[in-house]
Amino acid sequence: MRQTKRDELVEKATAIFYRNGFQATGMDRLVAETGISKTSIYKHFETKDDLIVATLKSRDAFLRGWLFGRMAELTSSPREQLIAMFDALHEWFNEPDFHGCMFAKASSEYQDPEHPINREATDHVARISAQLAEIAEKAGLNHPSELARQLALLKEGAVVLATMGRGGSPALDAKAVATKLVEEADPDK
Repeated sequence: MRQTKRDELVEKATAIFYRNGFQATGMDRLVAETGISKTSIYKHFETKDDLIVATLKSRDAFLRGWLFGRMAELTSSPREQLIAMFDALHEWFNEPDFHGCMFAKASSEYQDPEHPINREATDHVARISAQLAEIAEKAGLNHPSELARQLALLKEGAVVLATMGRGGSPALDAKAVATKLVEEADPDK
């Protein structure tokens, strides 16, 4: 299917914002790097903030699709998928184009919790937690929502440490903790 100009802009802007940040990326840079005129950008988005929200929505759909798809590829067991999330993260952290978490960047650059960009970043983490809770429930684990929030916290911490690039294997370290949390949530223990 042919990509619309709006979709092309969102795709290109997502890559630019992910690489450079939001506030450091001005409209002139977007025009230069996307090859799309300011007039065309503003035809599709009233403000730069609207474009940022669209890129976050796009990145959310892509990232959750990739992450949960990769978890399912690694194992069919819902219980093991919760642990496999950290193997998938380890793969992502070792990609040459890994530049951290776009949502953490968004929430740090737009700290007002009522700002639409901050809300979209926060909603991303809530959607991750909700999907993890569904998997934990399928696995028959105790307190699936609580476990999901704990696993999401481990995931976000691993992403931050990987972004800082201080060495080690934050995803695998988080995996060890996640394994213990999943074991503790087993109703047969």
